[in-house]
This record gives sequence, structure tokens and C-alpha cells, in this order.
Amino acid sequence: MSTKSHLNRLHLWIPNLFEFKGGIQVFSEFLLQGLQSAYPNIKYDIFVKHDTQLPGNYQYTSQTQFHFFGKWGHKLRTIAFAFGLIIHGFLQRPDLIVTSHLNFTVAAYWLKKITGIPYWTVAHGIEAWDIKQPSLQKALHDANKILAVSSYTRDRLIKEQNLDPSKLVILPNTFDTNRFQVSLKPKYLLERYGLRAEQPVILTVARLDENEIYKGYDQVLRAIPYIRNTIPDIHYIIAGKGKDRVRVEELITQLKLEDYVTLAGFVPDEELGDYYNLCNVFAMPSKKEGFGIVYLEALASGKPVLAGNQDGAVDAVCNGELGVLVNPDDIESIADSLVQILKGTYPNPLFYQPLALRQKVIDKFSVEAFQKTLATYLTQDFQEDFQDIQIQNTKGG
Repeated sequence: MSTKSHLNRLHLWIPNLFEFKGGIQVFSEFLLQGLQSAYPNIKYDIFVKHDTQLPGNYQYTSQTQFHFFGKWGHKLRTIAFAFGLIIHGFLQRPDLIVTSHLNFTVAAYWLKKITGIPYWTVAHGIEAWDIKQPSLQKALHDANKILAVSSYTRDRLIKEQNLDPSKLVILPNTFDTNRFQVSLKPKYLLERYGLRAEQPVILTVARLDENEIYKGYDQVLRAIPYIRNTIPDIHYIIAGKGKDRVRVEELITQLKLEDYVTLAGFVPDEELGDYYNLCNVFAMPSKKEGFGIVYLEALASGKPVLAGNQDGAVDAVCNGELGVLVNPDDIESIADSLVQILKGTYPNPLFYQPLALRQKVIDKFSVEAFQKTLATYLTQDFQEDFQDIQIQNTKGG
């Protein structure tokens, strides 16, 4: 993309922002904040496919306009959203379009063909792998920049789609450091689940969805009988809801783990930090994680983490510096690693220094680091100097 003299107007296309919180949604919110930190004085049009309205307390710059399409019925929403993107893009001619989901790049591709508007997109994880749709493949090749959340996602996308490596850059996930603190095990959760403060607890935070078994909670369940041989009072908590719960309950019964496993169900945001503090180790030996914000949240709570060694989690735990990487199919390795962590014998002293562990993950993945990296990429394509990392000229919804 040739360097332009000014960035005056930007369009940001997002699937969800407020009414559902998954990894892409959280990233999208930080992306919006990062863009507005770098360029607080330009015009922004934010197109949100599934949300219906703006929360009253949401902060954004004074020249920001939101466009919501969630009130359209499910069958018509995609058409209405695409139509809105094309029409507004054609009429307003923004200097840059940024899409926080790869699927939106097809519309951006056609706008670029018609108007020449450059576009960036974000590659998170599973949605970026094994792409077969010709129109999406063409749109990715024509993108001006692709922001990959991990080196794994970047490398896999380059290999599978034969993309120009120079247009793929890494923008790792970030998290709200203030929400997650090092603290004692919360008394109310110990009482809720009948646990003792000194009792070792393993935690996984993941949706129980039949399409997300790759998160690895099955593998941790199968590792519990091995762990019990060394740690008889071990307890495993899975925080998250979903349609896979019935199958998971059947597996728990099959393994005779009813007294050793708790399915906590949906955990409200205000309690999530307490759940991390309740555990002694966070375990999610995933196979298909694009990155995994939950690893950062656990680390910021001072907890060692166990992750799979075959996906973007490698980036999240800094190639093993901040966590244990295991073969997600090796039950005995999972069990052995968890026992070592819980017994205090794993050969990484950082795991047993909660405040140092927290500081390490903040240094690497803080919002400030995210915004500075994003601003660097912006200045590669636009000449203006970006502003200090703060939201200026903000107003409520």
C-alpha cells in the first residue's frame, strides 16, 4: 500500500461488540480503542453486524458513528449488513477499511475494485485455516495488510494460501489488566463448591460447545484419574456453558469423577477474576486456538498455565517461558505436567512467583503494547504521527 498523506476517515467492520463476548469480540473492542488512540481526531464509522444498540456508558471519540444491523432478522441480516457496507463505503470513500473478521473481506475486495479504497483484515484462528472459498481467497490476496493474532496463524495462513509474507504482520491479543489481580482464593467460591483453601484446583474457562472440543477439557478430564494417584483431593472446575454439557457430564460419570469435577456453567464477568484466583493452575491443552486470551487472564492472576503445543497458544505463553506446552493428545504428559506444577517441582521458578508472572504477561501483552504495535503499522501506511496512547475527545453513548 502506498503511503497516503492523511488518514481522515476510517471504516471498521465488526461482527459483535457489546451483546456477546468471545475472543473476536474482545479483540475487536481493543482494536477500536487502539485505532482511536492513534488517531483520535479522524472520522470513524463502525459497522456492527449482530448488535442492536450502543451501551450508554461506552466511550468513543467525538467523530464516531455506529451502525447496527442486529435488528434485522437472521436470514436478512447478512444481506443488509453487506449492502450497508458497500453503500456507505461507496458514498463516504474512507481512506481505510479495517475488518475484524476475515469473512468481511469479500465486500471490502469489491469496494476496492470499484473505488480503490484499501483494506486491512484480522486473522484470528480457526476461521483463517483451511479456507476453500475462492472469493475469500481472492479477497485475502488483495488485502493491503493482514493482522494475525499469533505467529502460528500468520505462518499457517501464508503456507495454505500462498500469501505474500510482507503483508502479514502480528498483532497479539491483549486484555484488561485491571480486571485480573493476584489474590487469595475467594471465600464465597470455596463455600459455593465445598472446597478447602489448601485444596489444589485446576481450572478451564471455555464454552462447552460441540464444535470446541478441541479446547482440551476432555483431555484434562481423562488426566484426572492419573493425577489422583499423586494428589487424591484434586478438584477440576470447568467454567463455561454450552450444548456439549450433557456429553461432558456423561464422560465425568464414565470416568467416575463426579466428586472431583465441577461444571460451573456460565460465569458472569464480575466473577471471572475470582475463578482464576480460586485455581492453582489453569489448563487448556487446545489444538486449534488462534491465540487464547484466557491464558493471559490466568497469568495476570499469577497462575501458571498449561497449553497445547500445536496452535497459537505457543505465542500466548511465549514459547514456554510463561507456561507449560504439552502434546494435547498425550494424556499422561498432561497429567504429569499438572502434577509437577501442583507439587511445586516444575523446573520453572517463575510459576511460583505470582507477582513476577503477572508483570511478565503485562509487559508483553498489555493494552499499551497492543496500541503501540497497531500505531506502528498505521504509520507505515499513513504519514501522520500517531497520538499518545489515550482516548481523546471522548464522549458517552
